[in-house]
Amino acid sequence: MPILESSMDSFVAVDVETTGLNPCTEHIIEIGAVRIRAGRIEEEFQTFVQPERKLSSFVTELTGITDSMLDGAPDIERALRAFLDFAGQEALLGHNVTFDYSFLKRHMADIGEKFVRNGIDTLSIARKLLPDMEDRSLGALCHYYQIENARAHRAKEDAIAAFKLYCRLKDSYGGSLEVNKLFCPVPLYCRLKKNSPATAAQLRYLKALLACHGLPEMELENLTKSEASRRIDKIILMHGKISNKM
Repeated sequence: MPILESSMDSFVAVDVETTGLNPCTEHIIEIGAVRIRAGRIEEEFQTFVQPERKLSSFVTELTGITDSMLDGAPDIERALRAFLDFAGQEALLGHNVTFDYSFLKRHMADIGEKFVRNGIDTLSIARKLLPDMEDRSLGALCHYYQIENARAHRAKEDAIAAFKLYCRLKDSYGGSLEVNKLFCPVPLYCRLKKNSPATAAQLRYLKALLACHGLPEMELENLTKSEASRRIDKIILMHGKISNKM
């Protein structure tokens, strides 16, 4: 693996696998990352995350992750705190890193953690340096640069592939001061919608779920939409949906 000749000596390449595309309504199911120092992988990190809902067939087909693989996985707070311990304050590298950052930032906010980082986006670099290439997905660029990624759409493997892509792009195009700026971290921005209160429909359904399954009443006042959604998902996962006999 090439050594990076850069003042950017240390960063963390990261990738998340999720149940969908919207960080406000969907869940992280896997976090993978590698710490880079002096151009080499120094440490690796991987954890599954319990999404408290069944995975869609699309997600399983895309990632190879099944519901049984998530049995016993840590909840989102434990997983995020483990990732924070690993990543520290390092800049983040990823392919379309804003996507991963948006999920991390949204869920960090849910557990009361402020999450602000600099980042390097290999997709943005490829768009500027390879303007004539129609498909600049990670898979297409790995194929173009003959980067092996046998387990694409798994978090740690995609993080490693993004780092290798960063090295290939820098080796191919780095040189001038102007171009080298592309390979340096910049502040990451992600505007999250304010977490609004749970809707009346959510609260009615949550109450009905509790009654249907004979579960103890819970405090519903001041629940946010995302909190209500997580509680509903968890009850359905553990006990099932509302019986048609009700």
